[in-house]
Amino acid sequence: MTEKLLTVHNRAGIHARPAALISQTANKFTAEISIEKDSTVVNAKSIMGVITMAAGYNTILKLRADGPDEKQAVEEIFQLFESKFEED
Repeated sequence: MTEKLLTVHNRAGIHARPAALISQTANKFTAEISIEKDSTVVNAKSIMGVITMAAGYNTILKLRADGPDEKQAVEEIFQLFESKFEED
């Protein structure tokens, strides 16, 4: 299992577009991928799950992946967060 902390850097937080980018990226991998906010854990492959986290600006999330391509999955999703989802 690979884990990494993510910070929401874009001012608008995780809304529909970033959620779609996260789930599209997660769906490229066979690993089970989840995102945790507080005590809520959602499937990163589900757009609705990601949106319902209501993660605003500067929210810290925990990304977890478990599977044969877990490291690459975590790195690609991490890069989405670091690039502010190409929004700012």
